[in-house]
Amino acid sequence: MSRVRADEEEYWHSSKFRAFTFDDEDDELSQLKESKRAVNSLWDIVDDDDDDLERVSWSGEPVGSISWSIKETTSGSTSSLDGRDSSLQKGPSSYAALPKQASSYSLSSLFKGRNKLSSFQSLSDALTDTGVKNYAPELRRPKAEYKDYSGDWSPKDTVRRMQRGKVCSLERFRSLQDKLVLLDEAVAGHDGNVITAVLIFLKRTLRREILFRELEVRQVALCHLIHFLRETGEQKFLLDLLRTHCFFPLSLQLSQYREHLNIQDVEKRREFLKGCIGLPFSAEDTSHIQDHYTLLERQIIIEANDRHLEMAGQSELFRKYPRKASILNMPLVTTLFYSCFYHYTEAEGMFSSPTNLKKTFKIPDKQYVLTALAARAKLRAWGDVDALLTTKNWLGYTKKKAPIGFHRVVEILQRNNAPVQVLQEYVRLVEDVETRLNLATKYKCHDVVIETYRDLKDRIQLTAYKGKVERGSAEEEKINSILSNTVRNAYS
Repeated sequence: MSRVRADEEEYWHSSKFRAFTFDDEDDELSQLKESKRAVNSLWDIVDDDDDDLERVSWSGEPVGSISWSIKETTSGSTSSLDGRDSSLQKGPSSYAALPKQASSYSLSSLFKGRNKLSSFQSLSDALTDTGVKNYAPELRRPKAEYKDYSGDWSPKDTVRRMQRGKVCSLERFRSLQDKLVLLDEAVAGHDGNVITAVLIFLKRTLRREILFRELEVRQVALCHLIHFLRETGEQKFLLDLLRTHCFFPLSLQLSQYREHLNIQDVEKRREFLKGCIGLPFSAEDTSHIQDHYTLLERQIIIEANDRHLEMAGQSELFRKYPRKASILNMPLVTTLFYSCFYHYTEAEGMFSSPTNLKKTFKIPDKQYVLTALAARAKLRAWGDVDALLTTKNWLGYTKKKAPIGFHRVVEILQRNNAPVQVLQEYVRLVEDVETRLNLATKYKCHDVVIETYRDLKDRIQLTAYKGKVERGSAEEEKINSILSNTVRNAYS
């Protein structure tokens, strides 16, 4: 028995891997390390494509292999372990008769640890034992799965795999023809995500002029690209695309132009509007966009200059009437009002001059007079109001002229608390008699009412109006004088 025991010890300790022994004094951690090293050395003999784990003996060699057969033959051990299981002989003829799956331990059994005080009754007990703990690490991925990344797939197969959520590299499609076939297959698959993924690849690998040219005959892909560019905010690329394809409907161009409303940075908005000028709009719309760009450019210049003047305190007008808001992104009429309010006397050559704005943007006389009148009346600059409404003919004669009508002039002046003397001057210029009387009565322009009734020779209305003026006032004396002259003329 001692000889048998010595042979067994020699067998177990002669393995090139340090295996488990009942008398081993190492702890479970050392057993685990030895087991992991055994697994790492077995990768070369493991078939990744085989789902079943390879059966391996304690010596580290696959059961049934040539090296295993030689070692087992030379060991010459024909006795059973501890004489407890005579069915597991060490002879080569005995192992050759066993099927592969029934021989020795499996890979997973290599990493089953036990307490030092426990022992196996037999090797068959080890195979059926369920109280062990598995320390085996996760095996690497089978080679078949790596085909998704490096497989030589055709465009059609690539699109199908992308539709199933597989990861496919598109870098292998290098020629223009292969890329276009891939795009056509993606469109034919009716999967928007796949189409967009292919378009991103083409956008990155093709020159713009080539991509635009090929998309011209692929409307579905073109619409997908437009939507993608709008979602990602690539405005410059989208503007180039829209300028190239002039056959887009006008609604698409206008939709792109409206994107400037979402741009907060004024410099970026200016550049965006500059890019919109080249879009295939009608002549009228193109002129409108050009004016929009020019106006914003002027506003940027005016805003920077006026902010400096306001902060430096160099302008009395800015100190007396501080600005309530920035001029940036304001409409043309608001910009004109601002200019008439703060820069009315500037020369025409200045960007902030009202006359410069009128000439640059072809503002009609009626709109200009209406806006300038409101701005100057708000400042109570009555001399500027008079000059604005005074014209000179070719003979040098001057007269009052209002493109908006003097009745509107009176309303604007009254809203800005103009003195009665100023109001009466422009109420007299209202041509319609009924309108003139209504305005004069409403705003208590007594002299105008009295003069109008006198010109109409309406003694009854004049007498009735006498009761509406203060007693002893100059207006009452004037009415009495007119009435007495009327009686005297009647008897003369």
